[in-house]
Amino acid sequence: MRQEIGNSINASPAEQFFSDRDTRNMVFHAMMIGIQSAIDIATDLIAEERLRKPASYRETFILGESGILPEPLTRDLLALAGLRNVLVHIHRDLDLEQVYAILQQDLGVLKAFLDAVQEHLRGRSSVDP
Repeated sequence: MRQEIGNSINASPAEQFFSDRDTRNMVFHAMMIGIQSAIDIATDLIAEERLRKPASYRETFILGESGILPEPLTRDLLALAGLRNVLVHIHRDLDLEQVYAILQQDLGVLKAFLDAVQEHLRGRSSVDP
Protein backbone atom coordinates (compact mmCIF):
# COMPACT_ATOMS: atom_id res chain seq x y z
CA MET A 1 0.00 0.00 0.00
CA ARG A 2 2.73 2.46 0.99
CA GLN A 3 4.74 2.08 -2.23
CA GLU A 4 1.69 2.45 -4.52
CA ILE A 5 0.54 5.65 -2.84
CA GLY A 6 4.03 7.14 -2.81
CA ASN A 7 4.60 6.41 -6.50
CA SER A 8 1.33 8.07 -7.53
CA ILE A 9 1.99 11.16 -5.43
CA ASN A 10 5.56 11.65 -6.58
CA ALA A 11 4.70 11.11 -10.25
CA SER A 12 1.99 13.80 -10.30
CA PRO A 13 3.26 17.36 -10.44
CA ALA A 14 0.53 19.99 -10.18
CA GLU A 15 0.51 20.95 -13.86
CA GLN A 16 0.10 17.36 -14.96
CA PHE A 17 -2.55 16.64 -12.33
CA PHE A 18 -4.68 19.62 -13.33
CA SER A 19 -4.25 19.34 -17.09
CA ASP A 20 -4.29 15.59 -17.76
CA ARG A 21 -7.48 13.64 -17.08
CA ASP A 22 -5.67 10.27 -17.31
CA THR A 23 -3.21 11.36 -14.62
CA ARG A 24 -6.06 12.50 -12.37
CA ASN A 25 -7.90 9.22 -12.90
CA MET A 26 -4.78 7.24 -11.99
CA VAL A 27 -4.24 9.35 -8.88
CA PHE A 28 -7.91 9.06 -7.86
CA HIS A 29 -7.71 5.29 -8.29
CA ALA A 30 -4.52 5.03 -6.23
CA MET A 31 -6.13 7.18 -3.51
CA MET A 32 -9.23 4.97 -3.47
CA ILE A 33 -7.10 1.81 -3.27
CA GLY A 34 -5.01 3.22 -0.43
CA ILE A 35 -8.01 4.39 1.58
CA GLN A 36 -9.97 1.19 0.90
CA SER A 37 -6.96 -0.87 2.01
CA ALA A 38 -6.90 1.01 5.32
CA ILE A 39 -10.63 0.36 5.72
CA ASP A 40 -10.13 -3.34 5.01
CA ILE A 41 -7.26 -3.59 7.51
CA ALA A 42 -9.34 -1.76 10.12
CA THR A 43 -12.25 -4.14 9.49
CA ASP A 44 -9.98 -7.14 10.04
CA LEU A 45 -8.67 -5.65 13.28
CA ILE A 46 -12.20 -4.94 14.47
CA ALA A 47 -13.09 -8.59 13.94
CA GLU A 48 -9.89 -9.85 15.57
CA GLU A 49 -10.32 -7.60 18.59
CA ARG A 50 -14.07 -8.36 18.80
CA LEU A 51 -15.01 -4.69 18.71
CA ARG A 52 -18.49 -3.44 17.89
CA LYS A 53 -19.48 -3.69 14.25
CA PRO A 54 -19.19 -0.34 12.42
CA ALA A 55 -22.31 0.96 10.69
CA SER A 56 -20.41 2.61 7.81
CA TYR A 57 -17.02 2.89 6.14
CA ARG A 58 -16.33 6.06 8.09
CA GLU A 59 -17.15 4.34 11.36
CA THR A 60 -14.62 1.61 10.59
CA PHE A 61 -12.01 3.70 12.33
CA ILE A 62 -13.56 3.07 15.76
CA LEU A 63 -10.14 1.66 16.51
CA GLY A 64 -9.46 4.96 18.26
CA GLU A 65 -12.15 4.15 20.84
CA SER A 66 -10.25 1.05 21.91
CA GLY A 67 -6.84 2.73 22.01
CA ILE A 68 -5.48 0.91 18.95
CA LEU A 69 -5.17 4.22 17.12
CA PRO A 70 -4.51 7.66 18.57
CA GLU A 71 -7.57 9.94 18.43
CA PRO A 72 -5.98 12.57 16.12
CA LEU A 73 -5.14 9.82 13.60
CA THR A 74 -8.67 8.46 13.91
CA ARG A 75 -10.13 11.87 13.02
CA ASP A 76 -7.87 12.12 9.98
CA LEU A 77 -8.83 8.62 8.86
CA LEU A 78 -12.52 9.47 9.20
CA ALA A 79 -11.97 12.37 6.80
CA LEU A 80 -10.16 10.10 4.32
CA ALA A 81 -12.98 7.55 4.50
CA GLY A 82 -15.33 10.38 3.57
CA LEU A 83 -13.03 11.26 0.67
CA ARG A 84 -13.14 7.63 -0.45
CA ASN A 85 -16.92 7.85 -0.66
CA VAL A 86 -16.68 11.05 -2.69
CA LEU A 87 -14.09 9.53 -5.04
CA VAL A 88 -16.30 6.50 -5.62
CA HIS A 89 -19.65 8.22 -5.99
CA ILE A 90 -19.14 11.87 -6.97
CA HIS A 91 -15.85 11.90 -8.84
CA ARG A 92 -17.08 14.17 -11.67
CA ASP A 93 -17.84 17.07 -9.36
CA LEU A 94 -14.62 16.99 -7.35
CA ASP A 95 -12.87 20.17 -6.30
CA LEU A 96 -9.51 19.42 -7.90
CA GLU A 97 -7.69 21.99 -5.77
CA GLN A 98 -8.97 20.30 -2.63
CA VAL A 99 -8.08 16.82 -3.88
CA TYR A 100 -4.59 17.97 -4.83
CA ALA A 101 -4.13 19.51 -1.37
CA ILE A 102 -5.17 16.21 0.20
CA LEU A 103 -2.78 14.41 -2.10
CA GLN A 104 0.10 16.64 -1.03
CA GLN A 105 -0.67 17.02 2.68
CA ASP A 106 -2.98 14.38 4.06
CA LEU A 107 -2.03 11.04 2.56
CA GLY A 108 0.71 10.75 5.17
CA VAL A 109 -2.23 9.72 7.35
CA LEU A 110 -2.26 6.35 5.58
CA LYS A 111 1.42 5.88 6.35
CA ALA A 112 0.77 6.78 10.00
CA PHE A 113 -2.13 4.28 10.05
CA LEU A 114 0.12 1.53 8.74
CA ASP A 115 2.76 2.36 11.36
CA ALA A 116 0.15 2.36 14.17
CA VAL A 117 -1.28 -0.99 13.06
CA GLN A 118 2.18 -2.53 12.85
CA GLU A 119 3.00 -1.22 16.32
CA HIS A 120 -0.26 -2.63 17.68
CA LEU A 121 0.38 -6.03 16.11
CA ARG A 122 3.96 -6.13 17.40
CA GLY A 123 2.71 -5.31 20.89
CA ARG A 124 0.01 -7.95 20.66
CA SER A 125 2.41 -10.66 19.47
CA SER A 126 4.79 -9.94 22.36
CA VAL A 127 1.91 -10.56 24.80
CA ASP A 128 0.60 -13.74 23.15
CA PRO A 129 2.28 -16.97 24.30
